[in-house]
Amino acid sequence: MSTTLHGIPNCDTVKKARAWLDANGIAYTFHDFKKAGVGAAMVQEWLRDVGWETLVNRKGTTWRGLPDERKAAIVDAASAAALMQETPSVIKRPVLLHEGRTHVGFSEALYREIFNKQ
Repeated sequence: MSTTLHGIPNCDTVKKARAWLDANGIAYTFHDFKKAGVGAAMVQEWLRDVGWETLVNRKGTTWRGLPDERKAAIVDAASAAALMQETPSVIKRPVLLHEGRTHVGFSEALYREIFNKQ
């Protein structure tokens, strides 16, 4: 199965994930969701494995910059999906789709586990 890394190229965490994948010889496709967008089907695929609470980065500057009423309106998967499609930079990065499973964030330990690297 293919591996796709979703994110924004200038994000430090995405850079770390890409460097780790490259260093470990893992082929992947990079999807720049700021340029290429985030479709409804893509978000639904992620939500199948990961809760919306995990996907929405409430610690980032994009979230903090939203009006309070917009933040208060994010109460379930549907409202979070709409926000992620409208404002992709609110998505916690990177989002890795590997062997049909969605993983959010990066740590060497997580990626070693996902790719069975010891």
